[in-house]
Amino acid sequence: MKLENVDGFTFNFIDAVNAFVFDEKDKSKATFHGQPMKAVDILVELADAYLFIEIKNFEDAQAYDERKFSDDDDSKKKHDNFKWLKNYLKYKYRDSYLFRHAEEMVDKPIHYICLLNFDNALNSIMEKKLKQELPIGKASRRWRRELVASCQVVNLEKWNRNFPKWPVLYIAGGAV
Repeated sequence: MKLENVDGFTFNFIDAVNAFVFDEKDKSKATFHGQPMKAVDILVELADAYLFIEIKNFEDAQAYDERKFSDDDDSKKKHDNFKWLKNYLKYKYRDSYLFRHAEEMVDKPIHYICLLNFDNALNSIMEKKLKQELPIGKASRRWRRELVASCQVVNLEKWNRNFPKWPVLYIAGGAV
């Protein structure tokens, strides 16, 4: 299934059972959910799993990189930006999970993939933080199921290297 121009990207999920824009804005489309909840950008159903995909293509990716700063104020601002983004990505996943739970559509493992235009090192830091807070796997001994099977934060190059059967092309626009 091909999804074109989703935040400036074209995706091709060759083996998908279904793939659609989950945060659909068009009320006339069947995939519009219209609730005051956050939603990941794309939902993909595979034969044995779901993919929840969130895309962020920032004009100034360095504004989130607290490893590189000019002074204390710059460091604090970048730390705050990073923390905001981490929470935003976390709640996008959790709200999407709740929505799909209410639809009774969480019957397969879910893999969360964030496509960000950060360098690999910053993406790795974000991935580590998200894995802690989502959380990955069965975080409580009382849980009968996991909230998310895996979480990966990748840029375009790493996406295409890690997921060669689901190629992505950047076409234009889509900057936040």
